[in-house]
Amino acid sequence: MALIDPVLLKARLGFLAGRFDVDALDECDSTNSELMRRAEHGAPAGTVIVTDRQSAGRGRRGRNWLSAPESSLTFSLLWRFSGPLGRLSGLSLAVGVAVAKALEGLGAQGVCLKWPNDVLLQTGEGHAKLAGILVELAGDRRGTQAIIGIGINLAPPDGDLAQPAAALSQAGHGVADRHVILAAVLSELAGVLETFALEGFAGLKADWQQRNAWQDLPVQILGEGAAPLVGRCLGADEDGALLLETAAGIERIFSGDVSLRRVGSTLGGRSA
Repeated sequence: MALIDPVLLKARLGFLAGRFDVDALDECDSTNSELMRRAEHGAPAGTVIVTDRQSAGRGRRGRNWLSAPESSLTFSLLWRFSGPLGRLSGLSLAVGVAVAKALEGLGAQGVCLKWPNDVLLQTGEGHAKLAGILVELAGDRRGTQAIIGIGINLAPPDGDLAQPAAALSQAGHGVADRHVILAAVLSELAGVLETFALEGFAGLKADWQQRNAWQDLPVQILGEGAAPLVGRCLGADEDGALLLETAAGIERIFSGDVSLRRVGSTLGGRSA
């Protein structure tokens, strides 16, 4: 599968082409790390790094994210927001909405979301991870900088995986061209991030809620050194907090450094 050609991508983006500055690399340590370095040197909002291979791809909670040109689409987007970091609560959930909408628009079926930053595919055996999101934030004199990393499985990944994984090829998706997929995701991101800048996650909550994989189902929260917290998943609050109905009342979970699992499920809480 060929490396992304920015010229072909611009044609797919149409009138939105001017919003993005795309650089395609054969290999880098991590698209988030590479984009962070460029941001420190003044890269504009809308800069995109897409790569065929990552030598040190990073996931949530320090986990590795592998990518290969034959089976994945891995990229990072730089976006800037006015105001303090606190205004960006729920951003990873909003990005999940954009990814899900883009894939659905291309014909994918069974796409759903898992708090705080996984895109899942509903299969006959349950749910499996289709894509992961890693958002890294930093404040500067211009406001808040967001590095948004996204990895999408295009074909089933190889190897002994820590959790069930799915691929776009298993979702009734007939488009194999990565230019089409990347253009669709970037186009949805442009609209979602504009809504988020104006309204916060509250403006996207309904879209996330209707795709919540475990809405109203029993789940458990696992954290290091803590007993499992079991309850019914009520979805997300307007600030992106997870709402869990427990025997003691409704708990609001803010930290992404925990694992959310369906009770009785083998799907863990690892994220990209």
